[in-house]
Amino acid sequence: MPIYEFRCSDCGKVTNYFTRKIDTEVQAPCEHCGSAKTWRMVSKFGRSYTQADIIDKYGDASSGGPDAYRDPRQIGTWVEKRFGEYGMDLPDGAREMIDAAREGEFPDPVKDL
Repeated sequence: MPIYEFRCSDCGKVTNYFTRKIDTEVQAPCEHCGSAKTWRMVSKFGRSYTQADIIDKYGDASSGGPDAYRDPRQIGTWVEKRFGEYGMDLPDGAREMIDAAREGEFPDPVKDL
């Protein structure tokens, strides 16, 4: 089920068009200004990363190197450090989520990231 993107020639804004079938002949009007003068864009796509890809891109998270903060898995370490710098205690709920994430259990909002 593709989502096509169209750019409006009149207002320049992007319109997303969802369809249940692949159709190369689809032409969507602009959802912002209603113009029929739209052209289909090349859409972005998602890519899955392996553990090796992540280590190659961000470095080994266990090394704690200067770029470890770039690894999304290190958000807990970053949060702990910031709270410590400000002399504040980490809220219990945040502590539980960080500890669970380190054990491989992620909260529902971030499970599919």
